[in-house]
Amino acid sequence: MAMDLTTLKQRFNIIGNNSALNEALEVAVRVASTDLSVLITGESGVGKEVFPQIIHANSPRKHGTYIAVNCGAIPEGTIDSELFGHEKGAFTGASESRKGYFEVADGGTIFLDEVAELPHTTQVRLLRVLQTGEYIRVGSSKTQKTNVRVVAATNINLRDAVRDGRFREDLYYRLNTVPITVPPLRDRKGDIYLLFRKFAVDVATLYRMPVITLDEGARQVLETYPWPGNIRQLKNVAEQISAVEEFRNITADILKKYLPDYAPSSVPVFRPQAQGEVNEERELLYKVLFDLRNDMNDLKRMMAELMAEHRGYDHKGGDVTALLPRNLPAPVSTPTVHPMPVSFNDYAEPEEVIEEPAAREGLTKEQVLREAIIKALRRHGGKRREAAKDLFISERTLYRKIKELGIDEY
Repeated sequence: MAMDLTTLKQRFNIIGNNSALNEALEVAVRVASTDLSVLITGESGVGKEVFPQIIHANSPRKHGTYIAVNCGAIPEGTIDSELFGHEKGAFTGASESRKGYFEVADGGTIFLDEVAELPHTTQVRLLRVLQTGEYIRVGSSKTQKTNVRVVAATNINLRDAVRDGRFREDLYYRLNTVPITVPPLRDRKGDIYLLFRKFAVDVATLYRMPVITLDEGARQVLETYPWPGNIRQLKNVAEQISAVEEFRNITADILKKYLPDYAPSSVPVFRPQAQGEVNEERELLYKVLFDLRNDMNDLKRMMAELMAEHRGYDHKGGDVTALLPRNLPAPVSTPTVHPMPVSFNDYAEPEEVIEEPAAREGLTKEQVLREAIIKALRRHGGKRREAAKDLFISERTLYRKIKELGIDEY
């Protein structure tokens, strides 16, 4: 098996000789000749995606289709259609029939990454496929058969998800026929330097620059850092240092600049919230801020137009009501205004506004998000797909936020 593992690592560009990694690779090779379902677990960034490729390449299905699906990246409203296909007219926009991944991968292997993100209705459909090989297209009543090997992966603890009611217990046991655990990088201390050197050589070869080297102190820092982002983070750090640092011999102090929160610490193996959800929420907040800036710029434009129409207005008098339309009712009380000297040229080009209006300073993040979502839904007549596009988030995230924020009117 040692020779087989060496050949396997060379073929799939796997670096390292950690015993836990070798055990995971051996299990993948041994189970490849069967049609048993495999569940791959491990932290984000450890390289789980290479294991289904190994299983497929060493199986009798190696000449069949291999499809990798990121379940967390597909909106909840369309994931059934993506996986199982749909008939013409099944929903708005379904102008023609379409095959799903399970139909396209018939006779091959399908890899379901982030399987824990599947909604409950899709979990039921997936369980039926695993048990009987049968599925029904969206909008159809005809049962179809498929012969697909399913390999799934997740970076969260599915047992906790089952206990919390977020994942079906029967589906968990069906997927977990053969479990494979990929070790985190902090448990592969002997492999960290080998991986770093490989990434440094790759980037130096690609961009024709001298290869960076680490002194003894930097190497010790490299091997004691917990690497919460695992191999993905290690590669990113190697590429950053190679591109930025002028001197190619890296010391411990230089290396620490590229390691956030440098301090050996315990990092949880499983994360309750996917990184994609955090990014989408951040994008939504950015969208709200941009909308506020645009609103302020529109307001300044309107003021510029009003000032242009009332060029005879004496701003030193302090009566700003002269700028208001005459058909509006007079205000109950007019506060005393102490205006600053104003030039009409100041309004010729709107400035970029970087501060939020004072009226919004007391709002919480949830209130701001709720207001932005309601505004987008009203703008698109309650159509959630269009509102999600307007907010630059997935439809699935929009559905979740509507539920979390209690937006019942839509």
